Amino acid sequence: MVPFLGFVCLILAVPVISTVPVRMVEHAEFLKAGKEPGLQIWRIEKFDLVPVPRNLYGDFFTGDAYAGGVASGFRHVVPNEVTVQRLLQIKGRRTVRATEVPVSWDSFNTGDCFILDLGSDIHQWCGSQSNRFERLKATQIAKGIRDNERSGRARVYVVEDGAERDEMLQVLGSKPTLPAGTDDVPADASNRRLAKLYKVSNGAGNMVVSLVADENPFSQAALNSDDCFILDHGTDGKIFVWKGRNANAEERKAALKTASEFITKMGYPRHTQIQVLPESGETPLFKQFFKNWRDRDQTEGLGVAYVSGHVAKIEQVPFDAATLHTSPTMAAQHGVEDDGTGNKQIWRIEGSAKVPVSPSHYGQFYGGDSYIVLYDYRHGNKQGKIIYTWQGADSSQDEIATSAFLTVQLDEELGGTPVQKRVVQGKEPPHLMSMFGGKPLIVYKGGTSREGGQTSPAATRFFQVRSSTSGATRAVEIDPAAKELNSNDAFVLKTPSAAYLWVGQGASDPEKTGAQELLKILGVQATQVAEGREPAAFWEALGGRAAYRTSPRLKDKKMDAHPPRLFACSNKSGRFVIEEVPGELTQEDLATDDVMLLDTWDQIFVWVGKDAQEEEKTEAQSSARRYLETDPANRDRRTPITLIRQGFEPPTFTGWFLGWEDDYWSIDPLQRALAELAA
Repeated sequence: MVPFLGFVCLILAVPVISTVPVRMVEHAEFLKAGKEPGLQIWRIEKFDLVPVPRNLYGDFFTGDAYAGGVASGFRHVVPNEVTVQRLLQIKGRRTVRATEVPVSWDSFNTGDCFILDLGSDIHQWCGSQSNRFERLKATQIAKGIRDNERSGRARVYVVEDGAERDEMLQVLGSKPTLPAGTDDVPADASNRRLAKLYKVSNGAGNMVVSLVADENPFSQAALNSDDCFILDHGTDGKIFVWKGRNANAEERKAALKTASEFITKMGYPRHTQIQVLPESGETPLFKQFFKNWRDRDQTEGLGVAYVSGHVAKIEQVPFDAATLHTSPTMAAQHGVEDDGTGNKQIWRIEGSAKVPVSPSHYGQFYGGDSYIVLYDYRHGNKQGKIIYTWQGADSSQDEIATSAFLTVQLDEELGGTPVQKRVVQGKEPPHLMSMFGGKPLIVYKGGTSREGGQTSPAATRFFQVRSSTSGATRAVEIDPAAKELNSNDAFVLKTPSAAYLWVGQGASDPEKTGAQELLKILGVQATQVAEGREPAAFWEALGGRAAYRTSPRLKDKKMDAHPPRLFACSNKSGRFVIEEVPGELTQEDLATDDVMLLDTWDQIFVWVGKDAQEEEKTEAQSSARRYLETDPANRDRRTPITLIRQGFEPPTFTGWFLGWEDDYWSIDPLQRALAELAA
């Protein structure tokens, strides 16, 4: 039998020989009492009596006691003294989990945290070598037990290794010499496999039990109020049955039956507990398996209340320049920190120095050169600096190396706070393209830093104009050949005697506008030509007709095919390790003592925590390059790699994280959690 901890029920044992009618309450169920010999049990639901089926007699579900019963109405009636004695081990780094272990010093080690739950007193014990993530999780769970399971009537004591309270020693005995803890990296992997989530639903007609996820953390959005779910944590002796508030009776019965069958089918011990949890009555040990759990009415980030079903999904946000400054999500998805109107300085690399570019030529680059662009941006109330290092496709290795060196030098001169973005020709981010007053970013053939000066333009010049999702455009000079045409873009063709603006059938309005701005810069007037209506002189200038791309280009589908991924780079275990952080992206995933890689497909961010070790900082950038080179998806090696330091994150980075708070690190998250615990 599962331990009984306060399930609200009535049990009536009736002898065979007689019944004594006592008219205590006028209720239809009481009229049936005593009519048959034996035991009768009712459960109280919504202040009403519900008979328990005889085949479930003896099965008292501790989850209902934890959650205050099944919407029993007695949620706040909690006894002053609760008899509990259990020990929870909190272990991991990226995926920290609490599991129940025997109440004994034999379960302890110096590398983890433990919670000794004695009912009215909760002792949070932190091993001398436990990491900050374990301490944070232990604090959160201890607080959850106090506030959720004990309705705030218990006391939590935070205890350091070596400073144990007498009450702990009375329960555990004299403290022996404790062993060291095991590696947390393998523990993260095993923790992710600790639990599975199943859905029980007859929404399609037949009752179906389907696997939702075989690894945690799970998404809270997966829990649908119309269904029941089973969280199988049988390896730790617990199976949770979560009942959505709108789930029907058949689904609830099927969930209980399935949970019971799990014990046999999975070979779990007979004493495995089945905990029944109504929606909004979840326990801390249940919530720990979900990424960034939000209780109903709990606010997140900028005061946005949690709404069921909308936690995990990253909605695609259309670009709107008018609201860009208030939307980090828009900034992230479209790659624009601001509207591009901030102050800027541009230098061209010449020899071992950077030479200022005339502002009249801002936005005009040569493929044979390298440049450094310093930009001051503002997003909302946040200000920052970005250093773009632009490297032309035909730039020399010496120029590329010099541009990298001078970027680091400029960064140091500015106090090490700017965001650094290395940009290879052809992979310019939308923000860089938007910085030139509505004009396209232009890339000419040739270079200006060669001996002999400016490269002379060719007699016939051909430019391809393409826009980003934000509407910023780039114009690149290419070989004048018909095979370079593309139905999705606009093109400018300039010959000694004429000029043409060719508009592909799939070209956007920003691309047409960008082509017209390019013509102004080139100082020519052009004849606009629609695809399919080209004059003979147009084809002649391109060397004759040729096949070119006419299939539509996939637009705005990047997030569906390539969702953002976060990786942690650490050498805490003595070797440099890169591991993926599971679940939706949250700010608390960014470990201040590590370096993180955020892959958004169009670019890779290298985020450096303020407490990261030097080796981690050095290895992370080279690891980002290796990550690109070894990706099975055959990634473009020109993908920009952006270096960011903690506390100076631009909106193109923060927008990928749920509920980002600029002042999150103003107080250490662990100290904040401890303060909330003491409040």
